Amino acid sequence: MTIPDYNSAVDLHADGIYRFAVKHLRDEELAKDVVQESFARLWMKVHEVEGRKVKSYLFTTAHHLMVDEVRKGKRSTRMEEQHDQLLRTTTAQPDLKEVLDNALATLPEVQRSVVLLRDLEGYSYDEIAELTGLNSSQVKVYIYRGRSALKAFIGQLDRVL
Repeated sequence: MTIPDYNSAVDLHADGIYRFAVKHLRDEELAKDVVQESFARLWMKVHEVEGRKVKSYLFTTAHHLMVDEVRKGKRSTRMEEQHDQLLRTTTAQPDLKEVLDNALATLPEVQRSVVLLRDLEGYSYDEIAELTGLNSSQVKVYIYRGRSALKAFIGQLDRVL
């Protein structure tokens, strides 16, 4: 991979990785950190990664970084989240985006990742399998289970009203 290829990869994939990370982590600052760290790791291996595998490398790296962030986040509670939770309890009706974000937060990490990659980013089952290290059948099962859980969560009338 050459330096112009790297610059092109930044232009092509930074927004997609950011969208994927912000939906998964629900934190814009952490998502920006994941994007930056993904490209920093690519830079460290710029001569090892083939140009046609850049997208796969970046999304796989971002996925691993997000899993690490989620694990790290379970050990600590951020004050902003507590404040946001207090604000949410005082609002009358949540909007659809908030309901969907809350529903996504209930999914296990793997299900959330594959559902976001499929439904938000539009990746094929085989591409998701390559990015996450799962096989195609596992990806299909996780997507089905994730979508079913989202449907059950959103389908409850008291969650939407």
